[in-house]
Amino acid sequence: MKKFISMMSLSGIFILTACGGGSDEENAEGSGGAEDPTYSLQVGIVVSENDPMYEGLETFKENVEDRTDGDLEVEIFTDSSLGDTPDIQEQAISGANVGTLADAAIMADYKEELGILQGPYLFEDYEDIQKVTDSDLFNEWSADLAETQNLQILSFNWYQGARHMVTNNEIQTPEDLQGQNIRTIGADIFTETMSAMGANPTGMDWAEVYSGIQQGAIDGAEAQHSATHGASLYEVADYVSKTNHIQLITGFVVGADWYNNLPEDYKEILVEEANTGGEDASEIVRDSTEEYESMMEEEGMTIAEPDVEPFREATKGVYEKFDGYPELREEILTLIEE
Repeated sequence: MKKFISMMSLSGIFILTACGGGSDEENAEGSGGAEDPTYSLQVGIVVSENDPMYEGLETFKENVEDRTDGDLEVEIFTDSSLGDTPDIQEQAISGANVGTLADAAIMADYKEELGILQGPYLFEDYEDIQKVTDSDLFNEWSADLAETQNLQILSFNWYQGARHMVTNNEIQTPEDLQGQNIRTIGADIFTETMSAMGANPTGMDWAEVYSGIQQGAIDGAEAQHSATHGASLYEVADYVSKTNHIQLITGFVVGADWYNNLPEDYKEILVEEANTGGEDASEIVRDSTEEYESMMEEEGMTIAEPDVEPFREATKGVYEKFDGYPELREEILTLIEE
């Protein structure tokens, strides 16, 4: 089995510290007794070493260390060993030298417009998403986020795949989700989407989903294939029903103050290699759908393919729940069609 196959993405966490004598600012300026200061980047993610996001981070680590001649050392920590994404984002905002891979819905807490990128049935695939995240509209959001929230986006191209239903009953229509407690990401656009699809959205750490299904605390979860397989949910759930309701996209974000204190060439390297790592991870995700499904079927799961139109119709009203989203949705659809 290839190294990349495993758990979710919902989010990775990056703790970045400048090493050497003196304060971080002193090191960034080359003082504290070191002519060429060494920086360290500790990367923490909630998924295992076999996830596509880890593969992308390995590329990031190798390239950053090579291009800085080892002056910026990168360490990667898996399985939530460095904490949860929202906590790390708060530390970054407060001025700490930390960062994270965060999905667009979680980042809506700091820039509301970003949440629409996780809207139901907005995008068909990764190419649609990139048309938006490469646009002037997205660049304006990014600049405002850095200025007002102290969060610097390095790249926003870490695609984790389409989200589907993982349950013990086959989901063919929204009616099949009635009364089902479904674990989802604790962000408004996700919970509104689950409610519109007929489920009871339930908040729970990803690490607890396996035992939650096993013990009956939840009836299932919605997740992308890499997360489902990586968490071994095929051991406690019988079906993956391919509703394709959300295309999960995540961004590499650090504290703007920390980033702005780096040498200019290091800032350029981080941005370039964050994009390269995201491209690598996303390519793995896009190329591995059939392999994930084959492996889960071998473990006894049934891969169901319901008609998504009833789900699409049921979730149309989600955008009305958020100020400005109906108009913003039309603007995004126009960008996609160009």
